[in-house]
Amino acid sequence: MAQSAHHDLIIRNARIIDGSGTASVSGDLAVDGDRITAVGDLSQAKGASEIDASGKVLAPGFIDSHTHDDHALLATPDMSCKISQGVTTVVTGNCGVSIAPLTIDRRPPSPIDLLSGNPKDFHPSFGAYLDALDKDPAAVNAVCQVGHSTLRLSAMERLDRTATQDEVAAMRKSLGECMEAGAAGFSTGLFYPPAREATTEEVIEILEGFSEFDAIHTTHMRDEADHIADSIAETARIGRDAAIPVLISHHKCVGRNNHGRSAETLAAIDQARKTQAIALDAYPYIAGSTMLDAGRLMTASKVLVTWSVPHPKYSGWDLEDVAKDMALSVDETIESLLPAGGIFFSMDEDDVRRILAYPHTLIGSDGIPGDEHPHPRLWGTFPRVLGHYARDEGLFTLETAVRKMTSMTAEQFKLKDRGVIRPGAFADLVIFDAEEIEDSASFEHPTTPAKGIDSVFVNGRKVWSDGAFTGARPGRALRHRH
Repeated sequence: MAQSAHHDLIIRNARIIDGSGTASVSGDLAVDGDRITAVGDLSQAKGASEIDASGKVLAPGFIDSHTHDDHALLATPDMSCKISQGVTTVVTGNCGVSIAPLTIDRRPPSPIDLLSGNPKDFHPSFGAYLDALDKDPAAVNAVCQVGHSTLRLSAMERLDRTATQDEVAAMRKSLGECMEAGAAGFSTGLFYPPAREATTEEVIEILEGFSEFDAIHTTHMRDEADHIADSIAETARIGRDAAIPVLISHHKCVGRNNHGRSAETLAAIDQARKTQAIALDAYPYIAGSTMLDAGRLMTASKVLVTWSVPHPKYSGWDLEDVAKDMALSVDETIESLLPAGGIFFSMDEDDVRRILAYPHTLIGSDGIPGDEHPHPRLWGTFPRVLGHYARDEGLFTLETAVRKMTSMTAEQFKLKDRGVIRPGAFADLVIFDAEEIEDSASFEHPTTPAKGIDSVFVNGRKVWSDGAFTGARPGRALRHRH
């Protein structure tokens, strides 16, 4: 039966994919204020604003489960790299790296400096950071985690050792304060130098009492190459001992020796899931990106420089070409470029496909917005999954692809009324052309906006339309409540 009423906005004749994974339906949708108020046949209703979405898909706005947008939300609040893909919510504070709580008088160590190299950009408390997001909102919503490496940098004079009991206690207290302020979870990056000497026990002890917050632990595991099986076991143990859900970040099998091992790793995750809550996220590329590190060269077939403080002109160059230009060995070149970032081609396409198709995989870009020449995942992740892997490759249905980037992520991070289309849910929405959607960002031209994204709404307000930012910044800091 047609519903008659007046609404702020009506989107008509859309192919509605509601985020649940069920088959799409044709229909209309109404928005009033920041909420969806009706879904179905609204032919008798009128809207102050109306959009004809004939031939287009209407889906929940995408939730990027893995970002390093902590500072970008304040520095570039239009967040065009995300809204141009249909992303309406970003999860920050990943890989053990968060912009709060930290007071520092020098450039922070890598990879914390991936957020910003300026010590003034960090925030002394988590509450102060969330308040800053409230005061100067971005175009997208933010779900913010606390980073283990950031806590270590605050609590310890030296990071090249495990923490003492007093330091663990200080980190546990700080983590509790962050959670009370509204942090959404706790992340670790045990692969990286600031946390490499942290033992499994250190992490578990910091997490003592964390389960009462009903929040998640996300992790850039200690090893994603030869010792990946050990790292999955460590990750599962942390989740079990702390009695909390765990999300493995950007799951991948790095290095030629480990190509094909995703069958083994996913089986191990399936086994762990029988007794605990564990999931993962991934991005749809065979290359990763992080700080430039000579240790990663052994597992990479090719390396591109994304940024360099002393030599910014080399952004976008192949590392071997930089070495030739500098007349240095590759190792000497890296030393000359530091601090710097790189793109590392080290994964296998079959593994990428297998991991993306795994039923418990979310989609997260892991983009680094401060890079001079970023990995294309910063601008292309979500359209690439929808266009290349769902439509062109048939790896999964469009409905499944949308679920992996909406309701599944909302469930992991306890985001109430987000990631779904239904009356009462927040009006975070994307309209896109399923036949045209594709990633345009490439390794050569990584900041090209995607094709096929028609309109994007955050909390009921249009933020992206006709290929451009509208100027609206209705994003919110989504504080976790326990």
